[in-house]
Amino acid sequence: MSLDAAEIVWTIVVAGGTGARFGRAKQFEVVGKRRVVDQAAAVARAASDGVVIVVPAEVVASEGGVAGGATRSESVRAGLAAVPAEATIVCVHDAARPFASAHLFAAVIEAVAAGADAAVPGIAVTDTIKRIGAGNVVVDTPPRESLVAVQTPQAFRASVLRAAHAGGGEATDDAALVESCGGKVVVVAGEQTNRKITNLDDLVWAREHADAAGL
Repeated sequence: MSLDAAEIVWTIVVAGGTGARFGRAKQFEVVGKRRVVDQAAAVARAASDGVVIVVPAEVVASEGGVAGGATRSESVRAGLAAVPAEATIVCVHDAARPFASAHLFAAVIEAVAAGADAAVPGIAVTDTIKRIGAGNVVVDTPPRESLVAVQTPQAFRASVLRAAHAGGGEATDDAALVESCGGKVVVVAGEQTNRKITNLDDLVWAREHADAAGL
């Protein structure tokens, strides 16, 4: 990728979940020739100067890495604490998305290098979305063209990400914390194959995709 040599890129691979929705720790399931977490980490390593993997505390002894927290944001903060101070760009990537491409990493990193505080991949929303309130009553229907479904990896100017997490806030993704601080977050084109493994159907798809791709 075309990147200023002064930039130092580190990636936090978040694999600290217990798999409550999935039924077991999905990041340690095998897809193709590798486990989900190993596949996600391999792409991150190829795109970064260094990688920190955040895993459940009970497996740190066997897996290595950094112990995660009780929430996703706590786990990211644990990983961020292990990122060297000289890092200038930090990516955060969910291990549950094992098929993010090198091109996608490059796209978000380059957007931050070009001046954004953060960059996230987004996929156009094809379904009509309703926002609901109390009693499941529809409040409004936002136009689809203004919506995207957001993925990881997400890239951040390191100082901005550290500042956004300094208050100990919670969010479903790190870009939301940056947004709440007034940071500029841009969207790059996401990838349909960068699918998150959330349920068993996703795991079946992931295994079929890995086999077809020879991974």
